[in-house]
Amino acid sequence: MSGDMARSLFDLSGQVAIVTGASRGIGRAIAERMAQHGAKVVVSSRKLDACQEVVDAIASRGGEAFAQACNIGRKEELQALVDAAMARWGRIDTVVGNAAINPHLGPSIGLPDEIFDKIMASNIRSNLWLANMVMPGMAERGGGSVIIISSIGGLRGSPVLGAYGISKAADMQLARNLAVEWGPRNIRSNCIAPGLVRTDFARALWENPDIYRKRTKDTPLKRIGEPDEIAGAAVFLASAAGSFMTGQTIVIDGGVMAGSPSVGDE
Repeated sequence: MSGDMARSLFDLSGQVAIVTGASRGIGRAIAERMAQHGAKVVVSSRKLDACQEVVDAIASRGGEAFAQACNIGRKEELQALVDAAMARWGRIDTVVGNAAINPHLGPSIGLPDEIFDKIMASNIRSNLWLANMVMPGMAERGGGSVIIISSIGGLRGSPVLGAYGISKAADMQLARNLAVEWGPRNIRSNCIAPGLVRTDFARALWENPDIYRKRTKDTPLKRIGEPDEIAGAAVFLASAAGSFMTGQTIVIDGGVMAGSPSVGDE
């Protein structure tokens, strides 16, 4: 068997991956699964102690990781995150822009300007900053993968998640633009758009019995997702298995975007 065939398509051995918002939920699942597949992982979020818990969990299973606190809204902290990864391991092969905010739940007409600006800065600009910090080095080493965690909120309107949805739609366009700009240097850029997943971030949605009942009724798989069900797509996009995919958005939503299995629109 040739060397290429001997390795799994999903083998991340030798890679270094940065994951933002990695202390819990989808980010943690991605960090743990990437480490399981052989990547060295930089676990990042605002709280260092929470990141260290993830690092310890990865280490207990034989993986390699370190924790770096970072507020994605601060450019200097993102640069420090990149610098720390380079100082420790000398390369960055994959970045996962998972950290995001949603401080407003309600109609857009009641959205203060400063909150709108904060959502756009944290959910879009921070991903652009991080990508721009790592892509030149990726290009020098022959390629890399940028993965942005978007949402199906970026594909449909919402009476209560308007600005968040706008930011997540923009993330999809950011991934397309980066794909076009950096594809000739073998850097791939893609989005993952989860549906409702059981995370602390989405707790206001899945803990509300009325919302939960309606969402599961309208979902072909009749349930919400779990963080680990998003992580496999990130491993795919970082690995040889995803080496010809760029500029795309992978929707993982239990079938919500395909349509409701309910009869009629009751």
